Amino acid sequence: MFFVPAFHQHLVQLDRAALTITGYEHDLSLFAQWFEQRNGEPLTPGALTATAGREYRQHLLTTAKLGPATVNRRLAAVRAYGAWAAASDQLDINPVAHIKNVAEQEHGPRWLTRPQQAALVRAAEKLTHTARTAAARQQAQRDETILILLLNTGLRISELCALQRSDVVISERKGTLRVRQGKGTRHRAIPLNAPARKVVWDWLKRPEARSSPYVFVGKKGLPLQSSGVWRRLTEFGRLAKVAVTPHALRHTFAKNLINAGVTLEKVAALMGHQSLNTTRLYTTPDVHDLEQAVATLND
Repeated sequence: MFFVPAFHQHLVQLDRAALTITGYEHDLSLFAQWFEQRNGEPLTPGALTATAGREYRQHLLTTAKLGPATVNRRLAAVRAYGAWAAASDQLDINPVAHIKNVAEQEHGPRWLTRPQQAALVRAAEKLTHTARTAAARQQAQRDETILILLLNTGLRISELCALQRSDVVISERKGTLRVRQGKGTRHRAIPLNAPARKVVWDWLKRPEARSSPYVFVGKKGLPLQSSGVWRRLTEFGRLAKVAVTPHALRHTFAKNLINAGVTLEKVAALMGHQSLNTTRLYTTPDVHDLEQAVATLND
């Protein structure tokens, strides 16, 4: 893998999120591989040119036939590399700073309908009820707790995995999650509604859940990783015949709030959005919203 320690440190100093840094380095490795094959020399700051950036953009669109979002993500990594090279005086300017992104068709966030949400919860409950061993029951209860918590809090997957027992303040009638490692290092508090309180309360009472400072752990007792959450949600989706991702559950939480008449300011605070413009995406009507609008003509 193409790895430049100084570039890595540059991203760390810019306070980029760990997942962002990993993504940049992965995408830059793909660019470095293409660059060497194309030019017969390894990628270095001095070899980076605007022409190489434009040719790579064309390669991604025509040869690799990637979608706009993927192309733009990979170009962002190349621009970040050029910015580091210029900032460290290895280049006078960033030669790829003005390589244009590909226009993307605007889409509102994808969320799940109420029947889809119910189908997922039923699938999780069924796995818990039919588990035959203690280990299987423990995992099923953990996974059911994760699903219901994501649906009712809008947590990002990284925030869920980072949750510690000390972040949960819960009683029979009230509960709060403190998100200490939100995007951009922003902290926020999320009240827990009755369904979330119940599953979290029941989960934290289990002896197995008390063996770690983290709320959710894997088989080896280490903090649960995002890949593990993806796998379990994929299994729920397979059983319920619903396409589901952690981000779709986050979107669903916001859409449910909007549909219930909660103001944008409150939704933004719960989601950890810095800008209301991000939150406004959840007011974009989907097909179901439009069907309901047209159906009112029959009333």
